[in-house]
Amino acid sequence: MTETSTDTAAGPVAERAPWPAGRYGRRRERRGASRPAVLALALVAALVFTLIGVRLYRAYGDGDYTASVTAFDEITDTQVVVTFMVRLPAGGEAVCLVRARDKTGTEIGREEVTVRPGAEPERTMVSHRLVTTGRPVTGEVKGCHPA
Repeated sequence: MTETSTDTAAGPVAERAPWPAGRYGRRRERRGASRPAVLALALVAALVFTLIGVRLYRAYGDGDYTASVTAFDEITDTQVVVTFMVRLPAGGEAVCLVRARDKTGTEIGREEVTVRPGAEPERTMVSHRLVTTGRPVTGEVKGCHPA
């Protein structure tokens, strides 16, 4: 068996002879102008996303003013008592949106409640009697924000 080698005294095939001129078209030259444009576009996009993120965090991301409903009771045709716990920073006050909905999901009562810190600001308990226009099936705290 004989071996066929592409290496000869003159070197590999690619080094010995260039490809025939004009046979495969012209070689493309590197364009250096597009790379800075793409980089600039990526930086602008990153800046825009960062600004949007900061704005959304300021609007919705403040974890110091969180509320969770612990109970809703004393339900009648015209009211519900919503009991909820609010996490407040030391010395802070909050305004919480309390609402009630009927069995179809329609909002039948809504009120903003100002919450002042209790003995433990991180666990301030609030009970609020919410007047409704119909018989509620649930009482909710939609959210809280600094007063």
